[in-house]
Amino acid sequence: MSAPASSEPTRSIEVERTYDVSAETPLPDWSRLPGVARVGDAEIRELDARYFDTAALDLARARVAVRRREGGPDAGWHVKASVADGRSEWGWPLGNGDETTVPPEIVDAVAHWAEPPFSLLARIRNTRTAYALRDTEGGLVAEFVDDRVRGRDERGERDTAWREWEMELGPAAPDAPADREAFFAAVDAAVAAVGGGPAASDSKLGRVLGH
Repeated sequence: MSAPASSEPTRSIEVERTYDVSAETPLPDWSRLPGVARVGDAEIRELDARYFDTAALDLARARVAVRRREGGPDAGWHVKASVADGRSEWGWPLGNGDETTVPPEIVDAVAHWAEPPFSLLARIRNTRTAYALRDTEGGLVAEFVDDRVRGRDERGERDTAWREWEMELGPAAPDAPADREAFFAAVDAAVAAVGGGPAASDSKLGRVLGH
């Protein structure tokens, strides 16, 4: 039996960009990005996430997401909120909770935006292929993921599927804002060169809900 969820979450800021691509779009050569010396081997992750909200979609209106995700290195309960420089993420382990009930720790964490009851909003399953982009010293400059996504709007009973890419900065990414912009400008150019472009939706959940 797994341990109960801790009341103290992990905290991080995600700085990333997302791109829409077709099912056949080839991968760019990410080793040509600024500061990247080596691209790691492909790592396949099968992810299964359930998202929750109030009947009035209070969390969605506040650009906050509550999810329970199985699979991958960060499986667990997550609260994600938009902030000035990216997305803030709080994480708790899966614990002993089931797939349909938001634990008290997460209810407390989102009390500023919404009050229970919460119910299942959407389910998103994703076959993710992840690549570590490392510098000459082995530091993680960024993680690139190639996602093939199947989503279901549980309230509207609508299914959708698509492919998208994400590039998220790692601990060895440049610190200066200008250097980060130069890095992402190079990513944008590489994606455009193979026929991709910026994502039309700002999140997977938004796409499933038609936002």
